Amino acid sequence: MKKLLVSLITVVILVTSVSITSAAPAPLFDTTQLESGIVAISFDSGSSNRLKVAVEKDGKRLTYDLKNDGTTESFPLQMGGGAYKVSVLENIQGTSYKYVSTKALELDLADDNSVYLASVQNINWNNEMQAIKKAGELTAGMKTDREKINALYQYLISNVQYDYSKLNKLTTTYLPNIDETLADGKGICYDFSATLAAMLRSLGIPAKLIKGYSPLVTGYHAWNEIYDSESGEWIVVDTSYDSQMKAQGRKYSMEKSEGQYKKVHEY
Repeated sequence: MKKLLVSLITVVILVTSVSITSAAPAPLFDTTQLESGIVAISFDSGSSNRLKVAVEKDGKRLTYDLKNDGTTESFPLQMGGGAYKVSVLENIQGTSYKYVSTKALELDLADDNSVYLASVQNINWNNEMQAIKKAGELTAGMKTDREKINALYQYLISNVQYDYSKLNKLTTTYLPNIDETLADGKGICYDFSATLAAMLRSLGIPAKLIKGYSPLVTGYHAWNEIYDSESGEWIVVDTSYDSQMKAQGRKYSMEKSEGQYKKVHEY
């Protein structure tokens, strides 16, 4: 009888142990916008460790930071149609990361340019933002894409100044805030290009944020490529550079030569 009682107690302890063991937290992948080339991700690992998102296709890989507090952030699948792997990674130590979760996605876009209309992590916008309302006001009554592009371009280079002091204060996780850029009237190239892209996207005009290099400026740079539906071409526009040229009373033009820019990443 004593042996049977001990066995029953052991079983109860084991069952209780299993029932109170909680599963490890897992990232949430939201694919409801997949038809537009967007995947949304949220994760709270329960630690203060830094997180990253890796987007991979055909041997190419783009990485982004991901907030470790359950905030949902959207990321573009901008490498064309086909098979993607999207992963969440967690920092272990130093620069070492471990894979937490990976999701395989198959992208089949009806329009390849649709991905450049969405709100994503570094081009974050919605219709309630003041910058987006301003875009609507500035282009009211205009018929062509080129008119709208020019109106927003002229507004930015005339009302936002390059903030030379900001570069020394930036963190590696910095993301532009388009409303702050317009309210403050100043920003760096990343702010200029994110703001113009967001304003144009809100009008249904595909716009890319490009990062790379140009002999026109020193160091890593950001600018835009904008789709002109009338000509069927992408045009290169650099508002942060032209804002400086305008402030100095020097010559500038909206459309730049593609040969003056070396693209590294596009969003």
